[in-house]
Amino acid sequence: MKLLVLVGSPRRAGNSATLAQAVQRGAESSGADVAVRFIDDFVTSFLRDCRTCRGPNGECQIADRFAELFFEDFLPAHGVVFCSPIYWYGLSAQTKAFFDRTFCHYAASSPRSAEVLEKMGRKRLGLVLASEETYPGASLGIVHQMQEFSRYTYSELVGVVRGVGNRRGEVQLDPVDPVREAERLGREMFVRAYSDYRLDTPRSPRVWP
Repeated sequence: MKLLVLVGSPRRAGNSATLAQAVQRGAESSGADVAVRFIDDFVTSFLRDCRTCRGPNGECQIADRFAELFFEDFLPAHGVVFCSPIYWYGLSAQTKAFFDRTFCHYAASSPRSAEVLEKMGRKRLGLVLASEETYPGASLGIVHQMQEFSRYTYSELVGVVRGVGNRRGEVQLDPVDPVREAERLGREMFVRAYSDYRLDTPRSPRVWP
């Protein structure tokens, strides 16, 4: 199974990166094929008006490496873990830009939209966050956004990990031990039980066998 770990922090040795490395260790220990990518190595521009910047062939003409990240890493992945610092109670600009930039590739005006729509959904997703505040509400907006993205793409949000720290690597001192939890998320990414009932979902009277 292919797992993509997307890091939305500009800091290569910050707390988000520390947690991403833990996800990688856990996933590799279970035999997954893991790729870790820092979003700002690929995305240097925000989404524009696609009607003004598409080329004659209909392809996006923004001159960065987003298409490489999207087509070569994101679409083929069976699972994706988004690792982001919490900035102003939301995702980092890098992470949000990644989500926004996907639009021009699955919009009906894109020549590859059918291919993208087929591969974009039905993934296992994880969310790993780092913040300097212990306030529980700091991450609620981000979790909600990921829940809606998961629903929209028929994907499964199988786990959320949040670590607290400010200085580089300080998340390792968090007594909740988010590094261990991030490693566990990576290890269980493709086997963790997931249930999300609808009104007409067949239901067993037991959750665990």
